[in-house]
Amino acid sequence: EGFSSVKCFLSLYRFQACVYFASVFQAMSCGIHYLASVFMAVTPNFVCGFPGNVSSVLFHNSSASSMEDIWTLWTSTDNYVVVQLENGEIWELDQCSRSKREVSLDLAYEFKGNKSVFPCSDGFLYDDTKWKSTVVTQWDLVCDREWLAKLIQPMFMLGVLIGAVIFGDIADRLGRQRVIWFTSAGQFVFGIAVAFTFDYYSFMIVRFLLAMVSSGYLVVAFVYVTELVGIKARTWASMHVHAFFAMGVMVVALVGFLVRTWWVYQIFLSIATLPFVLCCWMLPETPFWLLSEERYEDAQKVIDTMARWNKVSTPCKVSELCSVQQHDLASGRAGDDDTSSTKKHNILDLFCNWQIARRTITVWLIWFTGSLGYYVFSLSSVNLGGNEYLNLFLMGAVELPSYIIACVAMDKLGRRNTLIPFLILSALMCVLIMFIPQDFNILIILANMAGKFSIGVAFGLIYLYTAELYPTIVRSLAVGSGSMMCRVGSVVAPFCVYLRSVWIFMPLLLVGIMALLSGILTIMLPETLGKPLTNTLVEATEMGRNKKSCSEKTPPAHSGALEKIELFAQERVSTDK
Repeated sequence: EGFSSVKCFLSLYRFQACVYFASVFQAMSCGIHYLASVFMAVTPNFVCGFPGNVSSVLFHNSSASSMEDIWTLWTSTDNYVVVQLENGEIWELDQCSRSKREVSLDLAYEFKGNKSVFPCSDGFLYDDTKWKSTVVTQWDLVCDREWLAKLIQPMFMLGVLIGAVIFGDIADRLGRQRVIWFTSAGQFVFGIAVAFTFDYYSFMIVRFLLAMVSSGYLVVAFVYVTELVGIKARTWASMHVHAFFAMGVMVVALVGFLVRTWWVYQIFLSIATLPFVLCCWMLPETPFWLLSEERYEDAQKVIDTMARWNKVSTPCKVSELCSVQQHDLASGRAGDDDTSSTKKHNILDLFCNWQIARRTITVWLIWFTGSLGYYVFSLSSVNLGGNEYLNLFLMGAVELPSYIIACVAMDKLGRRNTLIPFLILSALMCVLIMFIPQDFNILIILANMAGKFSIGVAFGLIYLYTAELYPTIVRSLAVGSGSMMCRVGSVVAPFCVYLRSVWIFMPLLLVGIMALLSGILTIMLPETLGKPLTNTLVEATEMGRNKKSCSEKTPPAHSGALEKIELFAQERVSTDK
C-alpha cells in the first residue's frame, strides 16, 4: 500500500514531485553541516614543541631523525618522546609539557637525573599523516584549551535549537517560501564563511549562524513538503526528508576521505548543494499558507500552475473552497458548545490531567532518546576502529532502509507496536556492544549499525505518532514541544560522547537505559492506527482510557478550506486519469 502511494504520487502529481525532490535535496546540506565537525574538529596525536632544530628522536627502542617517523609508533597519550637538538640539549616531550634534562651525556629513553619542566611555549607538533589541518591544529585547541574544541558541536546544536524556534515562527508569519530562500542562501554563505574565519571565536560565531539557518531550513522543509504533497503520499514524503539528511551524512564521510585540510573540506561540503541555491527562487508558496493569510488570488495562481503541470483539465477554485470553509465554520459554531477551540492554549494544557501528563512525559522522553541515540551513534562512529570514513558512511547508509521499514511497519503493525520493539532493540544493541571484545571490529561496527537502525525507526516514527496522540487544539504545541526536547537531546549528545574518557561504554550505557525506559513507558500509550484525529482534550483522554470505543465515538475533525484542497484536487485527478 505504501509503495503504491508513492507510485501514485510520482505519476499523478508531477508538480508536487518536482517541488518535493528539489526541497528535500537541500536537506542533504543540513545533514552535512550537522555532522561536519566529526572530521573538522579531529584531535590528532601531538606532543609539546621544542626550542630549536632536532638532530635525533628516540621513542622507546626506536630512533629516527624526525618526528614524522615516530607517529606510526605512537600508541597512547601517556607516551613521551625524547629529542636531541643540534646544540646538544636533550628534551622529553609530553603532550602538555616538556622537560629539559640537566646533565645527560647519552641519548637514552629512560632518565633518572634532574629535569626542568617547562610549558609548551613553542606550540605543539601534530601528527599530519591523516589530516593535514583541523581546527584543533589551526588554533592549538589542546591541553588547557581542549574544552574549546569540545564546545564546537554542542554550540552548533544550541544554534540548531534556537534556529528551529526562530525560523519556525517566521515561516508562519512571512511564509514558507521566503524562509526557504533565506535559509538556503544562508547555508551556502555561512558554510563558505566558516572556511575563512580568522580565529576560534569568529569560527564559533559563524558556525552558530550556520546552525540556525540549517535548522530553520529543515524545520520549514518538513512543513513545506507536508503542505504540498497529497494525503496518500504524505507519510512517505515527510519520513523521507530524514533519508536525504542521512545522505548528507554519507557525503560528509566521502568528502572527509578525499579532502584532509579542514577549510578546503568545509568549502567542498558547502558547495555540495549549490544547484538548489541557484534554483530555489523558483519554488512556489504553499496554497495552505496563502489561504491562511487570505491571499486568495495568489493561492489560485499556484493551484492553476499545479493543475497545468499535473494535466488536470478542471482545477479547483478557491471560491468554492472558501464557501465550504464558511459552511463548516458556521456548522461548527452551531453544533459545538465547547469554547476550548477558541481558547488560547499553552504548554500547561499538555499536563491538564494525569492521563495526558503521563502521555506528554513519555512522548518527550522518546523525542529526547531518539535524538540522543541518533547523534551518539553518529558521532561515536569514528571511534569504533577500522576505517572511520567507512564507519560514518555506513551509519548514514543504514538509515535509508530504517525509514522504509518504519513507513511499512507503522501502517501494518501500528505506531505503538512498531515503536516499542525498536526502542527495546536499540537498548539491547547497546548492551550487546559492551560484551563484544574490542578486537572484533567488524562485529562492533555491525552492532552499532543495528543500534542506529533501531533508533532511526523510532526517531522517524515519533513525528507522526505525536501528532496523532494529541487533539487539534494542542497538536502543534505538542509536536513543537517534542521537537524542542529533540534539540535538547542533540545538545546533550556531544557531552555524552565525551564521557568515553571516563568509561569507553558510558555513552552506550546512557543511551541504552534511556531507550529501555522509553520502550517500557510506550506500552502505556494508546494505538492511533486507523483512528480519527481527536479535537478536544476530553476526546484525547478518552482515547487513552477506552481504546476500542475511541474510533467509534470520536468524530473526525471538521475539514476546512485548507484540507479540502487536497481532497478536491485528488478527485479531479482521479476523474481525469
